[in-house]
Amino acid sequence: MTGFVARLVAGLTPARAALLVFIAAFATIAGAWIFEWAGYLPCELCLKQRWAYYGGVPLAAVVAIAAGAGARSPAAIGLALLALVFAGSAIFGVYHAGVEWGFWQGPQDCTGALTKPPSIQDFLRQLETVKVVRCDAVAIRILGLSLAGWNAVISAGLVAVAALGASRALAKD
Repeated sequence: MTGFVARLVAGLTPARAALLVFIAAFATIAGAWIFEWAGYLPCELCLKQRWAYYGGVPLAAVVAIAAGAGARSPAAIGLALLALVFAGSAIFGVYHAGVEWGFWQGPQDCTGALTKPPSIQDFLRQLETVKVVRCDAVAIRILGLSLAGWNAVISAGLVAVAALGASRALAKD
């Protein structure tokens, strides 16, 4: 396995790095949409974690095209931006996973205490109009990690690939 990783890293050009970030980020956001379609509704923090992918996927496509055309400086800048975007996503994923594990409190509007409505009629009206998906409740765990935890892991991997690609774009032949 180490030999495989070493060969993969050795052959990682800026264009391949950007393409790898594009493919992995697109697959990740597509996976989130599939889970949502399957009935796992995202909470407010889940939806905010997607912002990095909504910006990162098209940016990675543009950077891959630029790097493939030999534009080293734009490729380096784009890959560095991708590393920053996904570093923020990784941090946000750790924060959300920490909320789910109860390490710290999340936003009040999706983790706060439930308040009792003044009457049954008010309660029934709220049930018809309000759908709150709690940010501190894990919808599904895969290999022990929630989707927020997987976002942190995947984002950290994307940071590594983008940062390596940026350093390769800056390196002289």
